[in-house]
Amino acid sequence: MTTTPKPASAVRAVRTRGGLSVRLDVRAFTVVVLLLMAVLAASVVLIGTGDFPIPAVDVLKTLVGNGDAGQEFIVNDLRLPRVLVGLLVGASLGLGGALFQSISRNPLGSPDVLGLGQGSTAGALIMIVLFSGSANQVALGALIGGLATGLAIYLLAWKRGVHGYRLVLVGIGVSAIVTAVNGYLLTKADIVDAARAVVWMTGSLNGRDWDQVWPLLIMCAVLVPLVLGNARGLRMMEMGDDVSYALGVRVERTRLLLMLSAVLLTAGATAAAGPVGFVALTAPQLARRLTRSPGPNLVPSMCMGATLLIVADLASQRAFGADQLPVGVVTGVLGGVYLLWLLVTERKAGRI
Repeated sequence: MTTTPKPASAVRAVRTRGGLSVRLDVRAFTVVVLLLMAVLAASVVLIGTGDFPIPAVDVLKTLVGNGDAGQEFIVNDLRLPRVLVGLLVGASLGLGGALFQSISRNPLGSPDVLGLGQGSTAGALIMIVLFSGSANQVALGALIGGLATGLAIYLLAWKRGVHGYRLVLVGIGVSAIVTAVNGYLLTKADIVDAARAVVWMTGSLNGRDWDQVWPLLIMCAVLVPLVLGNARGLRMMEMGDDVSYALGVRVERTRLLLMLSAVLLTAGATAAAGPVGFVALTAPQLARRLTRSPGPNLVPSMCMGATLLIVADLASQRAFGADQLPVGVVTGVLGGVYLLWLLVTERKAGRI
């Protein structure tokens, strides 16, 4: 997780009239702008994709209120909520992954590896198999399952603090246990509930509407400013607890707050779209390589996560003809390839 310091010319200080000074990483800012442009363009194309194709120009007209009645219904009621859920889920997973990787100081320290997705799946399966719950009850079960798993990992990894590989190893162990529980629940389900559970476990944006948008939007509106407000402490913690204490960072309080935020972001995203794999793992690493910037790269990771999920959903609808794949299948294939590459890279560097 070490990076080469950037030259001074790559970082500029921006001063406001009120005397406020902000350090601006020019390359990171450029990457964020380009990612935002890419994800907005992909979102417009995705909204126009479907059984009733709509040109991008007409999509933009409809979004500003100048479309006809049919386009208004298709865009605003059917496709826009799906895209917004994709954006929010991708951003939440990207930010949650960046937090966990920074806290653990390990590129493998993501919710996918630590078992938070499996924990959310267990909560959802309990609601589906044991209680035949509604969609909202399944989402609530996934949220509670993710929170319970995150709490268990934190408590089991605690030993005068939570550090690096211990967090990852405990997470892998918890993930294996919860995966076994999920398999047991599937074997106890009847055929209808089992089919419903398998569809949910794949991870998909199909059928998402405004009922999923608003809870995610409220969660992000609360947690994202909270996380960004503690970004300085998180950056100091990457240098080690002793240095952080010396610089005045309340390490365990900050770590607990940020881990709780990461768990909520991951569990909320999973509750909305199912366990979409590998976005939380790959987005922070790709953002780090693009920005070439030290630190957690929180905003670039959010933008990268949203871009990855929207592009994957667009590929799932366009690349396979009539056989549209759930977005979780596409991200799983791409993420699996990336994980193998990351493991080889880490081994060559002597870190694993």
